[in-house]
Amino acid sequence: MTTLLVAATGGHLAQLYQLRPRLVVPGSPVVWVTFDSPQSRSMLEQEVVEFVPYTPPRGYWSVVTNTFRAIRILRRYRVRRVISTGSGIALAFLPIARAMGRDAHYIESAARSDGPSTTGRMLQRFPGIKLSAQYSSWAKPPWNLNVSVFDDFQAVQRAEPRGDVRSVVVTLGTIEGYGFRSLLERLVEIIPEGVEVLWQTGVTDVSGLALTARPSMPQHELQAAIATSDAVVAHAGIGSALGSLNAGRRPVLVPRRSSRGEHVDDHQLQIAKELDGRDLSISREVDELMWADIEEAARWHVSRSSVTQ
Repeated sequence: MTTLLVAATGGHLAQLYQLRPRLVVPGSPVVWVTFDSPQSRSMLEQEVVEFVPYTPPRGYWSVVTNTFRAIRILRRYRVRRVISTGSGIALAFLPIARAMGRDAHYIESAARSDGPSTTGRMLQRFPGIKLSAQYSSWAKPPWNLNVSVFDDFQAVQRAEPRGDVRSVVVTLGTIEGYGFRSLLERLVEIIPEGVEVLWQTGVTDVSGLALTARPSMPQHELQAAIATSDAVVAHAGIGSALGSLNAGRRPVLVPRRSSRGEHVDDHQLQIAKELDGRDLSISREVDELMWADIEEAARWHVSRSSVTQ
């Protein structure tokens, strides 16, 4: 039985990749559907992948056009089950999968700690789609609680703290159409001279800033840089958070704000609050961020259970 794993790039793909061992029997056939990016090409290098056009936030016309691709992919691979962590790409695949008699399962993003996203609320209207939350606080019918990407991690303070912070990775993810210049400006202001910084900046405009930007990076390269760094500062996106945690780092997470045009809404505040409450990150707003926060994050190590490895 072929399982189709469907996710947008960024945090949605990172979550589904991590949850795969809990969702699919090892050795059974899997086909991935996602967008074409350095992250997806690196992460899924050894997998069967169908790339589809990017679906932006609230990009409903893209959902319609990808629905026709969904029909072809479902038939081509004789898919019996479709699992998605969203976002909008799930609307193109899960309803049509149910209409064609396939099993369909939607797992709401761990970014949503207080209720389902717009995508989740829309999928509630389609009978037969299995719905999963990642938080017990709102896992009420029709939503069930059976997976959470954060349950695998634990942060512990280092017995012998690192010395001075010499290297920092700054990662803003790869979301299209939304920059996060306010965070870069703050970091340029507070990071001392002599600290080595890798700046992964996405689409953010960096003109006039004293930094060398890398808009995107292969997943393995970014992970290796995080694992060898002293500290990580990231936008509070699921992908960046998971990347930091999987590399053993307790990140400083700074949420994008819709009022500054940095995202479509303020859901990153939920991610930052949840991980801060679990002691898995340090959460700060842009104007609150201090160098001392980055130094504090470097004093911790994050371990991961073997459940999903």
